Order: sequence, then structure tokens, then C-alpha cells
Amino acid sequence: MSRTVMQARVINKALLYSVLTIGAFVAIIPFLYMLANSLKTYSETVTRISAIPFDPRFWPKKPMWENYSRAWTTGGGLGRAFLNTVVIATVTVTGVLATSSFAGYAFSKLAFPAKNAIFAVVLSTLMIPETVLLIPNFIVVASFGWVDRLPALTVPFMASGFFIFLLRQFFNQVPTALVESARIDGASHVYILARIFVPLSRAPLFTTGFLAFTASWNALQWPLVVTQTPKWRPISVGLTKFITEAGPETHLRMAGAMIALLPVVAVYIVAQRQITEAIARTGLKG
Repeated sequence: MSRTVMQARVINKALLYSVLTIGAFVAIIPFLYMLANSLKTYSETVTRISAIPFDPRFWPKKPMWENYSRAWTTGGGLGRAFLNTVVIATVTVTGVLATSSFAGYAFSKLAFPAKNAIFAVVLSTLMIPETVLLIPNFIVVASFGWVDRLPALTVPFMASGFFIFLLRQFFNQVPTALVESARIDGASHVYILARIFVPLSRAPLFTTGFLAFTASWNALQWPLVVTQTPKWRPISVGLTKFITEAGPETHLRMAGAMIALLPVVAVYIVAQRQITEAIARTGLKG
């Protein structure tokens, strides 16, 4: 390999890493802004304003770590809302994994009438905006008497066309011969799914669980509609309590937002490798 070619590769790699570094820095600025404002006093959020992290005004003069304890306890606090969100997200993810696994397996390995037509209908639901379904879903939930109860926040989201599609794409890569061999040995489809497909599908299942967890954790519009008291309100709704008649308490809202962000970041760090593997193996791209 000539020296000129090696120099060209080094330059190209340096340019690539420079662009990626700049992009990463730009992407992280909003999070730095949130962190900085969560550590300011209320007056500093009004008087010390800057969008550049290198500007001293971007950061507080003295970090106010007590903002986090105040956000957690003030006005009933975020503690109850945080625990509510953990329960809601856990139940929702469990339901999504169950329904998506069974449906993905059925569409991938079972033969039944109008399978392709039914799958097309499932995929078509991805084109319907969530706002369009808001009123019909509320009417159904209210008719069941679920308003301000846990089922209203979980059951409507326990099935998703996207997650069914994601798992079906992966299940398609599992040889049908495995299913046929297990069936000859007398195994049921439920047994095959639980003992063969689930162990082979850790990556897509992790991805499905993470995406479902993130969607449930960040939900705001639907919980506002179906909750009337703090009994089951999630943390996304709890953050609205820092908007008063006198104006938004920006420092407490940012502290609360940081508290709400940490579980999502932690889950992503744990599942990052599995998510990357699932995207590579299913051929999906962002």
C-alpha cells in the first residue's frame, strides 16, 4: 500500500471522526442545558441564560443539588408519580412482549386463512395517527369503567403493529425445519415458542421491550386524558405541577426531567448491545 493511499485514509478517518464529534456535541447540548438549569436557582434561570456550554452564564454560579430533593417532594412530589410510572411501564412491556411474541410467531410460522391480508391490516394501523384514536379509545376505556385506573394506562398499549412486525421479521430467519421437527416430537406451538424461539430472540425481544418501555415512560397525552387524580398519574404528568400561575418553576422542572430521564438512560445502557444486534439481524434501519 502506497504512502499516499495511507495518508488519504488517515485524513478521511480524521474528517469522519471530526464530523461525528461535532454531531455528538450538538446532540448533547440540550441535555447539558437541562442539567445546568436543574442546578440553578429560579432567578438564575431567568438572568443567566446562554445556549453555549462554554459561556459561564450557561452554568450555575453554585450548584443547587437540593433542587432534586425539592422536585421529588414539593406539592406531593414526583415520588408517587415515579413509582406509578415504573408499574405502568412494567405491566405494559410485559403485555407487549406477550402479544407481540405470539402474533409474530403466528404470522411467521403458522398457516391460516387470509394470513397475509390480516398482517396487512395490522401494518396499516401504523399509518393511523395516535390523535385520531384518542376519543374512540377513551370511549371504550370509559365504558369499561377504567378511567383513573391502571388498565386504562396499560391495556390499550399492549399490542403494537410495529413490534409484531419486528418480531415476525426475526422469526422468519429461524429455520422452519426446527418447528417441523419439534411438531413431529409432539411439541405444541406454545412450547416451541417458549423453548426455541424466545431463547433465540433475546436481541429483538430486548429491543421490543426497550422501545415499549420508552414509549410508556414518556407518554403524556393519554395519561392526561384518562387520569383525574394523582392516584395513577405518571411522572410525565407529574412534571406539569411545576407550572404555576406565577409561571414555570424552570429549575424544578429541569430537575424533575433529569430524574425522569435517568431510568431510560440506564435501561438503554443495559440493552444497548442487544438493540444493536437486533437492528443488524432484522435489517431495520433508522
